[in-house]
Amino acid sequence: MKQLHKQMSSKRDDDTIPMSQSSPYSPKALKHPRSLPRSLHYLFREQRLLFILVGILIGSTFFILQPSLSRLAPAESTSLITRSVVDSNNYSPSKMSFNYGGGKTTGRVPVGIGGRRLRIVVTGGAGFVGSHLVDKLIGRGDEVIVIDNFFTGRKENLVHLFSNPRFELIRHDVVEPILLEVDQIYHLACPASPRVGARFLLTSTSEVYGDPLEHPQKETYWGNVNPIGERSCYDEGKRTAETLAMDYHRGAGVEVRIARIFNTYGPRMCLDDGRVVSNFVAQAIRKNPMTVYGDGKQTRSFQYVSDLVDGLVALMEHDHVGPFNLGNPGEFTMLELAEVVKEVIDPSATIEFKPNTADDPHKRKPDISKAKELLNWEPKISLRDGLPRMVSDFRNRILNEDEGKGL
Repeated sequence: MKQLHKQMSSKRDDDTIPMSQSSPYSPKALKHPRSLPRSLHYLFREQRLLFILVGILIGSTFFILQPSLSRLAPAESTSLITRSVVDSNNYSPSKMSFNYGGGKTTGRVPVGIGGRRLRIVVTGGAGFVGSHLVDKLIGRGDEVIVIDNFFTGRKENLVHLFSNPRFELIRHDVVEPILLEVDQIYHLACPASPRVGARFLLTSTSEVYGDPLEHPQKETYWGNVNPIGERSCYDEGKRTAETLAMDYHRGAGVEVRIARIFNTYGPRMCLDDGRVVSNFVAQAIRKNPMTVYGDGKQTRSFQYVSDLVDGLVALMEHDHVGPFNLGNPGEFTMLELAEVVKEVIDPSATIEFKPNTADDPHKRKPDISKAKELLNWEPKISLRDGLPRMVSDFRNRILNEDEGKGL
């Protein structure tokens, strides 16, 4: 053991390097700062100064020309921006949503920013008025989603749009929840529960005035309505829809627009929907007597469908809640209407009188002074100008209907 310990001690001594044999530490001498001539020589060497000057020139040119470039071809730049937004798979113009069955809503981007393309929902868009509204919105370049359960609407009213990439049709009943990201909603389907994040337009009706004691009817008139009559299901349904819309407007800050629509006619009306204009036209074309209920002295006002569509769009895009009367103040008795139909279709057409229906209003005429002043809207097409357009459509459809029956 002693010998082993002695050998290990000897080895450690051999491995130890004496401090005196190692080279002493000497720090690197500090460099003196370059003098100005040496710095200039460094910049000029290998043309470094030239590269610096070129870089400054390029940067200055960009900042000088950038404002003028942004002013060039604004239409083209807008088009490119719009196209990139619309074609994106992640298209979300304003992260809006609406849910007819309730649910959360998200923030809304103000309508019409920069003239960009809007994404618009039209409920009941396969119907008579709805399909004409869809045509106008598609025609001005918007994306349109139609929601319809086809209870009264018809696919034939929209078939000409099926190949359009900005058109979408969803078969759905609006009493059930549906979640979509949209900018605007035109609610033409009858049921209503407007919990929405988008601007919401409710199409109400002149029927909310009932059998009016005020003539013509202003929006401030509360009406004369039988709440349990034969017509009350439709009348009170619309009055309730207005109530709900205003409650959501006041309580939840929903952007609401309310239109009270008076009698409207035009192409694509249902042939046998029970409305007086479509009844008279279809009966006269089929060589049947025109049915007049009561003495025929009750009055109505008739607006062409394109005038109504213009009014709905004007209401949606203005900052007034409403309600607004949308109708043609031209007033006709039922007998006068029958005479106009005879002039257009068949002077030999006859009239058949039947007992009047319950709660049939005696007079109906809109006061549209509010729409004129605030929306800059009024109808342009008279009954005698618009009726022939409707008759042409009805003739074609009745002819096809008869051919299908082998008549």
